[in-house]
Amino acid sequence: MILYLDSSALVKRYVLETGSQAVVQAMTQATVAGAAVITRAEVAAAFAKAVRMAALTRDEAQTCLEQFRRDWPHLVRTRVTETTVARADQLAWQYQLRGYDAVHLAAALLWQETLGEMVTLATFDQKLWQAATQAGLLPYPLDLSGRIV
Repeated sequence: MILYLDSSALVKRYVLETGSQAVVQAMTQATVAGAAVITRAEVAAAFAKAVRMAALTRDEAQTCLEQFRRDWPHLVRTRVTETTVARADQLAWQYQLRGYDAVHLAAALLWQETLGEMVTLATFDQKLWQAATQAGLLPYPLDLSGRIV
């Protein structure tokens, strides 16, 4: 499996929460895993938000961030280019997505087109999951129904 992870999925690799086991399993099964370069800032921001919301202590979040930074070079990092953003523009409108969700969808689709192989998009955002399915990507997890994200 070629696995593209958005921020909502990648954070679950480092913070134990609903869906964490699924993300670890998917990453283990993947022949290659990747994310858009913007994901780096989004994941760091998610850890900072967890501290602000008292979901993690500062030390816990720092540990998560350090592990993420060690793992980052091992992911394929797709660049966000003018082509990616132009595609995201269209996808944001078509699927009524937030900006960075549209960028993730565009990056995954462009990666799939470049590779000529199916890409699985891991996300725990319901709207992005639905858009990925409609756009021709394999969604992961297979079912997000019953999950409020």
